[in-house]
This record gives sequence, C-alpha cells and structure tokens, in this order.
Amino acid sequence: MAGEPQADCLFCKIVAGDVPATLVHETATTVAFRDINPQAPTHVLVIPRAHHRDAASLAAADPQAAADVLRAAGEVAAAEGAEAYRLVFNTGAGAGQTVFHAHVHVLAGRGLEWPPG
Repeated sequence: MAGEPQADCLFCKIVAGDVPATLVHETATTVAFRDINPQAPTHVLVIPRAHHRDAASLAAADPQAAADVLRAAGEVAAAEGAEAYRLVFNTGAGAGQTVFHAHVHVLAGRGLEWPPG
C-alpha cells in the first residue's frame, strides 16, 4: 500500500534506521543522504519518509509530500553551497530507476551540460 513501509525496500530501511546511510538533512517528511555511487562531487538523494513507488505516484497520492521533497532538495543544495544544481527524478526501470521508492537526485559541483548524458 502506498505510504506504508515496504519490507523489501532499501530506502524504507534507511528511513527506519535499519540500513546505514550518510544523512545530510532530515525533516518530518523527508530524509536526505549521500549517494553511495556519486555521479558528481555533490550527489545527494532526497526521499519521502513514506513509501511511494516513484515521483508520479508520490505526486498523485500526496502532493504536499512531493512539495516537501522539492523543498528539502533546495535546502540540501544551499547547505552544500551549490549555486547551480540539477534535480533528477528517474521514473521506471527504462529511465534508470533502480530503487522503487520515490527519490530525487541533487547533483552539483561539476559542469552539468544540457542535454545530459
């Protein structure tokens, strides 16, 4: 069920404190931690504490939580000293989503040309 912790979800386990992560920011509704395979000098994941499969599911089920994730991403970027940064939501395996718990990547600290790739 959306919002309920999933026993097999890595990010639900991080939220619960059952899996260690380098936390950099927490709010009542979000958790932010460093990516274990960083793609930029600053690479932080911001997740909702509640389980939602992907960004679209999160936005449909809980628009306020989706806004909280975006607000937290901006706060993380500011705390990291990033004047320019990219926010990336991968939705679906074909787009590179590997953990099916909504999350946004906060990337900064190197050139982030467009288009990405």
